[in-house]
Amino acid sequence: MSAPDAVGNEIAIQAQELNVYYGSFRAIKDVSLAIKRHQITAIIGPSGCGKSTLLRALNRMNELVPTARASGQVVFLGQNIYDRDIDPVELRRRIGMVFQKPNPFPKSIFENVAWGARINGFRGDMDALVEQSLRRAALWDEVKDKLHQSGLSLSGGQQQRLCIARAIAVRPEIILMDEPASALDPIATLRIEELMQHLKENYTIVIVTHNMQQAARASDWTAVMMMDEDRAGQMIEFGETQQLFMTPRDRRTEDYITGRIG
Repeated sequence: MSAPDAVGNEIAIQAQELNVYYGSFRAIKDVSLAIKRHQITAIIGPSGCGKSTLLRALNRMNELVPTARASGQVVFLGQNIYDRDIDPVELRRRIGMVFQKPNPFPKSIFENVAWGARINGFRGDMDALVEQSLRRAALWDEVKDKLHQSGLSLSGGQQQRLCIARAIAVRPEIILMDEPASALDPIATLRIEELMQHLKENYTIVIVTHNMQQAARASDWTAVMMMDEDRAGQMIEFGETQQLFMTPRDRRTEDYITGRIG
């Protein structure tokens, strides 16, 4: 996939009439969403409304489920990522994923960060890349003297930042985060939120969260998903986070963020 034609183009990735199916079940329906570059976009909504499915559709991660298929478009760097000539492995290097539960490899801290870069053919200074990635993940000062210890020896919050460093090391343009702080304590959660604010200087971030306070604190834009009568997920509202939380346009959004539904 080539670099964008227009330097500074404010849209990083855009879904257009996107549908995702698992077998005959439509999990998300006709979602159109433009994600702005170097911003944090949160996707919120009740359980089962398709938030994670939408997130994973942005780098074709749903294809790892045998019954999954998609229609519509997701445009990244001027191309539909679902075109047949798009390599999903290369796509997932450009659009990385951080999962809900920290999943470091049973390898050293150093090798956790280096692994993805190495299998993607990185031939530069690996020591420098690992240090840069750990610094960007706000973890370097805590692990610089124990890089050869197991990544599994770290605390939950540190493990999640290690996974973020691993994603950064392959030099993506977009980082998708599926409830990255849901398994963490409040202090570790705050560290992840602070980290996201620094990361958006270099990356576009899309986060799924059940924590509406987190969405309100950490994101610039928010998309609200709800289920329709067929239990398909639809995006009912999208806007700047402050506006959406203060003066939502859709009554269902107001009901959800005030706890009347969900």
